[in-house]
Amino acid sequence: MASLRDYTALSFDVYGTLIDWEAGMRAGLRPLTDRLDAEMSENAVLEMHARNESATQAQTPAKRYSDLLATVYRRCAEELGLSVDWDECERYGASVPDWPAFEDSADALTYLKQHYKMIVLSNVDNRSFDGAARKLGIAWDAIYTAEDIGSYKPNQRNFDYLLRGIGTLGVEKAQLLHTAESMFHDHVPGRANGLDNAWIYRRHAKEGFGATMDPGDLAETTFRFNSLKEMAEAHESGKI
Repeated sequence: MASLRDYTALSFDVYGTLIDWEAGMRAGLRPLTDRLDAEMSENAVLEMHARNESATQAQTPAKRYSDLLATVYRRCAEELGLSVDWDECERYGASVPDWPAFEDSADALTYLKQHYKMIVLSNVDNRSFDGAARKLGIAWDAIYTAEDIGSYKPNQRNFDYLLRGIGTLGVEKAQLLHTAESMFHDHVPGRANGLDNAWIYRRHAKEGFGATMDPGDLAETTFRFNSLKEMAEAHESGKI
C-alpha cells in the first residue's frame, strides 16, 4: 500500500483544488443569471459553464485563459438567450485573480512545502495565476500553465510537458503524486500517463461534477481526501 511519504514531489491542479473556482464562476456569472425570469440551480449554472469552457478550450487551445473566459461568458449568454457587450465579457475574463482560495489551502500548502517539491499544472494564464499565487503564499518549484504549454488539460500535451519538466527538477515519475479535484481534467489523463494521484474531492457533499465535464468512468485513485487539510494531516500523522 502506498504511503504519502513515498513521494518527493506534488503536482497540483489549482482551480477547483486550491482556488474555489466554482464560487468565482457563480459570482462572475451573476450579471447573467440575475436577468433570468426563473432561477437556475447552482449545478445548472456550473454545468453550463463547463460545457462552454470545455468546447472553447478544445476549439482554441492557444487562447489565453482570461480571453477564453470572455468568450465563454458570451457563449453562456447566448445559451440563455441574453445579449451582452464585449466589455462585460472581458470583465468576467479578468475576474480570475479575484477568485477565492479554499480556507484550508494556504496552511496545508505551507505544511506540504516542507516535505515536497511543489509544482503547478494549471489551465490558466500566467497573469491570472499571479492572483492565486498571492493567496496561496508559497514559493513554487515550477509553474506550468496552459499559456506556457499552448493547450488545456486534459490534452496529452499538458502531461507531456509536466513529465518533461519534472526531469529538470530531478524528480522521477514514480516520485510524483498528482494532486487535483477534477476527474475530467486531471485524474483520467493522469492515470493514463501512469501517475499516482491524490483526489482532493472538494465536491464530496454535492451531486454531479459541477464546473468540470462528466469524465465517464472514474479514474482509480491512489489516495482520496475531502480537503487539502485532510491530506496534510494524513502526512503529518504518518498513518497514510
